[in-house]
Amino acid sequence: MINSQDIKNGTCIRLDGKLYFCVEFLHVKPGKGNTIMRTKLKDVVSGRVLERRFNIGEKLEDVRVERRPYQFSYNEGEHYHFLNQETWDDLIINKDLITGVDFLKEGMVVEVVSDASTDTVLFAELPVKVQLEVTYTEPGLKGDTATNTTKPATVETGATVRVPLFIETGETIVVDTRDGSYIERAK
Repeated sequence: MINSQDIKNGTCIRLDGKLYFCVEFLHVKPGKGNTIMRTKLKDVVSGRVLERRFNIGEKLEDVRVERRPYQFSYNEGEHYHFLNQETWDDLIINKDLITGVDFLKEGMVVEVVSDASTDTVLFAELPVKVQLEVTYTEPGLKGDTATNTTKPATVETGATVRVPLFIETGETIVVDTRDGSYIERAK
């Protein structure tokens, strides 16, 4: 159990039988009355964000989470197989629990977040930035760069990313796995 004033970004709590991560918090001291904690909590399962207020000193059930690196091996339909880097145990994670799954390639190391008390996997996160090779894109036309125009490009994982016109097939680009946006050419 933790007090409501101990909530910080990334704190995981159990509320109404569901697990939530704190994504934003604020101590509020109104002119009258007691100090309150205003929080935004993200549901681990559905990803929905809700706003919740707690009185200072209110007891909440905290959940101890563990973050461990796992290496992606292969997938069978909706099930993705990962190897624990220390024990070489095989871990199977369902596709919908992996953020940025479209940019996952073989051998990539992801961070798996699990509930330490029950050893259930909450979700798996790819690194924010990944380098991927462009396997196909239409050639850009010379002189077509007057505006900030983009074109679709297929990367090595099969996902489609919007890239600037100067990107050619065979180049390596950096992609943001959270929203699938192009960041820059790989150096």
